[in-house]
Amino acid sequence: MVSENTIFLKENERIDDLERNGYRIIQDTHRFCFGMDAVLLSGFIRVKDGARVLDLGTGTGIIPILLAAKTRAAHLTGLEIQEESADMARRSICLNSLQEKIAIVTGDIKEAGSLFDAASFDVITSNPPYMTAQHGLTNLEDAKAIARHEILCTLEDVIAQAARLLKPGGNFFMVHRPFRLAEIIVLLRDYKLEPKRMQLVYPFVDKEPNMVLIEANRGGRPRMTVEKPLIVYREPGVYMEEIYEIYGY
Repeated sequence: MVSENTIFLKENERIDDLERNGYRIIQDTHRFCFGMDAVLLSGFIRVKDGARVLDLGTGTGIIPILLAAKTRAAHLTGLEIQEESADMARRSICLNSLQEKIAIVTGDIKEAGSLFDAASFDVITSNPPYMTAQHGLTNLEDAKAIARHEILCTLEDVIAQAARLLKPGGNFFMVHRPFRLAEIIVLLRDYKLEPKRMQLVYPFVDKEPNMVLIEANRGGRPRMTVEKPLIVYREPGVYMEEIYEIYGY
């Protein structure tokens, strides 16, 4: 593994331990750092040995790096439109000596169909922007705003490109917000991605869910399994055992 002394860190950047295979990731405290949603998605994703995986909107590469630790995928690609985030992802890949396993492509999700061959991936993943409204946003070029709001791509853009790039029978995995669940299911079916598996994530057992994990299959038959709820906290500051397992603690 490359020493962190050989990896150049820019202003406001830090190296975080991912608690998986000794892997680490570079993040910028002034930009968008990965959250629990990305980690929970990595625990929900199923990847067969030898699969080719694409992560749409990869940010700093958290999902490909975690999947490299958790699966036996043959190769993982991350697509990211913000060059600063893509650059951090590439340096994190070098830091973990994963250059042969993971590639980062700078590009627009809306143009993914021209960047990659159609039906060329077994698995596609995404942790896309959740919010549709841009009301109140003062800087539409801000990295955090781009990560949270549909400024550069929409939910339909993500699903349409996933459908184009998945092999027949391939699987699409996404984390999103429950308040958009009806829209998600309609769009998936519009693009022939059949919802097959869903799990709602609750911060506490007595609270409303704040995340939904979805798996869809390209060309699959109608039948969806709703998995048992995933509860994050036993009490404030204390995770449920299942969350510790997903994080690798």
